[in-house]
Amino acid sequence: MLQINMADVVAVINSLVPYLVTAGVLLLLAIIITIAVNKKTVRVVATRKLVHSQSWLVALVGIVVAISMMLSGPLSTLLNNATITKYELSSSTVSQANKLANNVQEEAVTLLKNDDANLPLSSKKVNVFGWGSTNPVYGGTGSGAMSDQYPTVSMLDGMKKAGLTTNSQLTKLYTDYRKDRPQVQMFAQDWTLPEVPASQYSDSLMNQAKSFSDQAVVVITRVGGEGADLPTNMKAKGITYTNNSKDYEDFKDGEGILQLSQTERDMVKLVTSNFKNVTLIYNGANAFQFDFLKDYPQIKSVLWCPPAGQTGFTALGEVLAGKVNPSGKTSDTFLKDLTKSVSYNNFGGFAYKDADAMAASYIGFTGKEQKSTPTFVNYSEGIYVGYKFYETAASEGLINYNDVVQYPFGYGLSYTDFTQKMGKVAYSNGKVSFKVTVTNTGKTAGKDTVEIYYNPPYTNGGIEKATKNLVAFEKTKTLEPGASQTISISFDDDAMASYDEHNAKAYVLEKGDYQIMLQSDSHTVIDEQTVNVPKTITYSSSNTHNGDKTAATNQFSNAEGDVTYLSRANHFANYAKATAAPTDYTMSEAAKKEFTNNNLYKASESDNASDKMPTTGAKNGVKLADLRGKSYDDSAWDKLLDELTFSDMDNLIANGGYGTQAVKSIGKVQLTDADGPAALNNNFTGVGSIGFPSSTSFACTWNKDLAKQFGKMIGQMAHDMHVAGWYAPAMNIHRNPYSGRTFEYFSEDSLLSGAMASNEIAGAKTRGVYSFMKHFALNDQETNRNSMLCTWANEQSIREIYLKPFEMSVKQGGAQAVMSSFNYIGPTYAGASSNLLNTVLRDEWGFRGFVLTDYFGGYGYQNADQLVRAGNDAMLATTKVTNHITDKSATSVKAMRQAAKNILYVTVNGWQYANGTPSVPTPVWRVAMYTVWGVTAVLFVGLEFLTIKRYIKRRNEAKTAVPTASKGGDVQA
Repeated sequence: MLQINMADVVAVINSLVPYLVTAGVLLLLAIIITIAVNKKTVRVVATRKLVHSQSWLVALVGIVVAISMMLSGPLSTLLNNATITKYELSSSTVSQANKLANNVQEEAVTLLKNDDANLPLSSKKVNVFGWGSTNPVYGGTGSGAMSDQYPTVSMLDGMKKAGLTTNSQLTKLYTDYRKDRPQVQMFAQDWTLPEVPASQYSDSLMNQAKSFSDQAVVVITRVGGEGADLPTNMKAKGITYTNNSKDYEDFKDGEGILQLSQTERDMVKLVTSNFKNVTLIYNGANAFQFDFLKDYPQIKSVLWCPPAGQTGFTALGEVLAGKVNPSGKTSDTFLKDLTKSVSYNNFGGFAYKDADAMAASYIGFTGKEQKSTPTFVNYSEGIYVGYKFYETAASEGLINYNDVVQYPFGYGLSYTDFTQKMGKVAYSNGKVSFKVTVTNTGKTAGKDTVEIYYNPPYTNGGIEKATKNLVAFEKTKTLEPGASQTISISFDDDAMASYDEHNAKAYVLEKGDYQIMLQSDSHTVIDEQTVNVPKTITYSSSNTHNGDKTAATNQFSNAEGDVTYLSRANHFANYAKATAAPTDYTMSEAAKKEFTNNNLYKASESDNASDKMPTTGAKNGVKLADLRGKSYDDSAWDKLLDELTFSDMDNLIANGGYGTQAVKSIGKVQLTDADGPAALNNNFTGVGSIGFPSSTSFACTWNKDLAKQFGKMIGQMAHDMHVAGWYAPAMNIHRNPYSGRTFEYFSEDSLLSGAMASNEIAGAKTRGVYSFMKHFALNDQETNRNSMLCTWANEQSIREIYLKPFEMSVKQGGAQAVMSSFNYIGPTYAGASSNLLNTVLRDEWGFRGFVLTDYFGGYGYQNADQLVRAGNDAMLATTKVTNHITDKSATSVKAMRQAAKNILYVTVNGWQYANGTPSVPTPVWRVAMYTVWGVTAVLFVGLEFLTIKRYIKRRNEAKTAVPTASKGGDVQA
């Protein structure tokens, strides 16, 4: 669940001030009148009492009105979300979800090393070393958090379920040392890695362990989350870390958290000194630095267990025990030295030194005013991300592959052996096709993955191209020993096209020989054949690329900036310069001219004088349910949209946080959207679903069918919980191993990411649930994500690497909703980029749906006036900041109308409108408010009647009474 955002608390308080002030003034006036109208100022008793009574009655009504306006105004969204009926998962859904989650993790666990067939374990008794064994990593923090409504299967529980017995004395050592895991939260991170120092393992304990079993497992864990990237230097300023011993430092200056700490090193040395057969389990999403393995030959086996969700550790136990044959493949490249990552020097925090003129203030997460100035990050590696760099660099002689790479992308071992045979490759009518026969030649049933890569023709100094590019993959069914399965592979030749940003400014499939390679991973070729493209194809309006509705051409030239991008030319001759850390911290004059934020943006400057004011508030009698199933271009939409008022549209647009708002006049009911990525979490009611393994886990399965099953399960859980939309899947790229949200994203490869994401989306869609593919786009780090982060990247890398998963999700998954990202693309905020949200997303890809911002905190650059004009339809806000439309020009209202249409089109085609307008109960707070109104009305009428009656009585009594008042006393008449 998301943590409390103090900026929201402050925003709520600020929005309540006018109403509370009004109520306070009315109360104060009533008191003042009561005091001021006394015996000295008004001697007539009847009049004085009447004034007193009337002032309090007016105050009562006024206060009730003010409070009601406050509740139905700035507090309405929060109250609607907080008091919505809590729907929970059925027991049947829980059971099915748990089973599927375990199936996913069974195929996610990846066997990286298994010398001497050390695994599966030969003994049912095992010593499990490492504090992390008692506090494993289930998911991530922030939006990736697990719900505490359902029991979790711990790592040791999973081993027990698989029939293994673990050493309880070791477990007690760790739980006595520390029971809780240090918190890596969105707004504060304690990166401490608790681990018992080697000196605290007594001789008697180690002797007991050796007597207990000759099998040892060492567990290393790492956690990540939303809001912060993992530290690349544990000694850097601002890093919170507590050493495990006063005698030494766990990390030296320059060492990152994805390396072993000194205490972990000591523990590994201790275990390997006492046991000959050691299994290392790495439990985390981020690619770890395994350089130490060469020093410990006793570590015979290595298992990568990505975050397992609430039940997935059962699968790990089954793999260890041999009940499940591991079939996972790496979703990322594992390096021997993470500082050699191609993006290492250009990842993290870089602030401009000359951008004070672009500074903006806003209320930060802590509730205090913050000043923000633009920051930047350079994607200087271009298209050479992950294995695409290491494979190409090795082929060009820049690196010695074996010195740099520990485990390739797409790598994973099995308890059995497979052979793969490639059939004859056919190339006809723009399609490449062939068959691959996979045979289990070992003694254990298992699954294997067919990986197909291509190597395109490259001209020195021409369009940038990698030597290895994943183009297709399929996973086999379970194959018994001796059994075979023939897999059909087919893909369009335009899947091998490259984007030429400089000359054609379009996708181009250059003529020449293309190597089609069957591989066991990104590095190891099993077989290969060649197809020849006889003539260069430049994709244009008459022959678009990959089914584009309009031809793709340059849209992000201004995002290239003045960065030196890595080029393959002359064997990566510019490698040193392109991959060096930035030395220029100044923003170019061109960027300054285009850069905008809330201080610089003026809506009137983007008004179109020819725009005509749309019709609003019409009485056409059309209801939203009437439009279900209608074409997006059906004329009936205009009649419906004509009925909306400015206020209706503004409410839909401004208050899009965790659901879409009701519009009573057209029968639009309030709908709930839930956070992800591995579950459905309602951040207001606290209700959550079963937490599945991480997105990285899904990528490691290389199983598209499992991804689709997960999407369908999300749909099923959404029905149980009455949820309309899912804030997931997230498909940003593992550009750097230290990214904080690696667990939430799939892979370093765009095709693998897109295949997983599009299948999850398609699965959810079969149940009528719309998925918000996110974060669109280039949100590949957490550092400075809310600090006007200018992400500089060239057009080729943007299209081939970072947009491709989103493109696949639209074209193959049928995506209906999008969450835009926090960052800027070049000098333009992603949520305000019409090039991204309109030209590419809608015009090129044919997307029909609505775009929602990421969390709307203002941050000095988010404002609804600008965003809605750029194609960002809704603001993920629940409180009033800069999320409301303030400009009422024809241009603005026209944009609002389009945004409203996009929102309504998606929601009416969701599952809750399948049988017409859904029946929804009146929110509890409104029932209470209406009750107060009724009581107030009755009270007012009763008291008013009583007041007048008493006033008349006093007047009548005064007329018959003899004046007896002395000077200064009451006068009856």
